[in-house]
Amino acid sequence: MQAPVWCPRLANLFSRSRHTTNSLRAFSSSSFPNQSRGGLPRFYSDKLPPSKDGVVRVKGDEFWHMTRVLRLTIHDRVELFDGKGGLVEGCIQNIDQNGLDIVALANPKSVSPHNTQWHVYAAFVPVLGTLKGGRADWLVEKCTELGACSVTPLLTERCPSISENRVDRLQRVSFAAAKQCQRLHEMILNPPIKVGGLLPLVKNSKLSFIATAEGKPVLSALSSINKESAGLMIIGPEGDFTERELNVILESGATAVGLGPHRLRVETATVALLSALMLWCDDQEIFKV
Repeated sequence: MQAPVWCPRLANLFSRSRHTTNSLRAFSSSSFPNQSRGGLPRFYSDKLPPSKDGVVRVKGDEFWHMTRVLRLTIHDRVELFDGKGGLVEGCIQNIDQNGLDIVALANPKSVSPHNTQWHVYAAFVPVLGTLKGGRADWLVEKCTELGACSVTPLLTERCPSISENRVDRLQRVSFAAAKQCQRLHEMILNPPIKVGGLLPLVKNSKLSFIATAEGKPVLSALSSINKESAGLMIIGPEGDFTERELNVILESGATAVGLGPHRLRVETATVALLSALMLWCDDQEIFKV
């Protein structure tokens, strides 16, 4: 039997056709309704239309993003969310110099928060301390994407102060990340807290983890305790907690966990521990919209 003749043009055509089919399949399947899938562009509005055909006015940064960045115009469809679980699909009805009007195409939906409620306490001090510039932004951005319920800057003996201007910027970073990752509930960025103020929270929490070099490996620690979907995780400064600080946190009920043999930056340790906890709590029902 004569061997088949290899034709590069047919091979390339077949490859492109198969790639196109797989791409269509990836975006047309509705078997996995979660927030990570793309859709209409989504924007924040503190108020949503109360019902179908209701109109809401959008101004400020979101108006700029819609019209100047994405070049949206009249009749384009968008989604609006209020950061508290509210979501509505709408259509741009009118645009002027000061803002635009969006009419609701359906009644707003209300989505309950995820069952996972991990609160991050990390000793990062933008500008004046250990995390400078984009590193603090990156920490807040990734905590938002991974699903942290809140982030609180932790003031320690080696990380004693924070710039208020940077707090305002980090709040904007968190909101931008929530829009990008299709998160419907905003991540709360709390005012800074000292170690002394953290201790009562640890005592009242069912589960609290503190990252330390001498701690039990995090996966081993998680395998030996009952699963919880809420709690606290505590990350010290790059110079680590002082011995006194570490002792009082452990005495309040926190569990020490290790994150590997290497010394990690604050933002790396935060993302590593938060990722481990979110995967530990992972459940198909938790992440459905």
